[in-house]
Amino acid sequence: MANQKRPKVKIARALGIPLTPKSVKYFEARPYPPGQHGRGRKQNSDYKVRLMEKQRLRAQYDLSETQMARAFDRAKKAEGKTGDALVADLEVRLDSLVLRSGIARTIYQARQMVVHGHIEVNGHKVNKPSFQLKPGFVVTVRERSKAKGPFLVAREGGYAGEGATPKYLEVNLKALAFRLDRAPQRREIPVICDEQLVVEYYSR
Repeated sequence: MANQKRPKVKIARALGIPLTPKSVKYFEARPYPPGQHGRGRKQNSDYKVRLMEKQRLRAQYDLSETQMARAFDRAKKAEGKTGDALVADLEVRLDSLVLRSGIARTIYQARQMVVHGHIEVNGHKVNKPSFQLKPGFVVTVRERSKAKGPFLVAREGGYAGEGATPKYLEVNLKALAFRLDRAPQRREIPVICDEQLVVEYYSR
């Protein structure tokens, strides 16, 4: 996404959410938008509120606007609430679940792991971060990649403490592997978002 050229701490403060573990302490110290007038900024219009919520969701999954819009189009066709379907659709992306499993520390690292060919799904290399997993799919780190530094840290539980493992995943960090047991439910997905505002943004 284009705004990832900006420092992630500034993005986090602008959106009001910590996007990486490293940004948490900065966010806690300065929980207001960056810049000279950050403390006094207010989101006044309904449009700005909805836009902000959409940007917050995009940032947490590190998506481009095109990727986000496509996910919304899929969610509109799904059963149930569109907002719930949207978040669930984003959550089963390969890079998202590599993050949730504890194999990666941030969504940015998870995406890099996938793009660089370190990840297999059901025994086949997949280098597409947007690849969507289905219940029963098994994800593993490729054998030739397991000796690399980030995976050694993950294997020893180095990232597992960043957040609780969601109930829809079965994880074996020692084996650098996990399985998607079932479709995630919105209340279980650890993203900060009022998805109804995102639906309203795209439905305007």
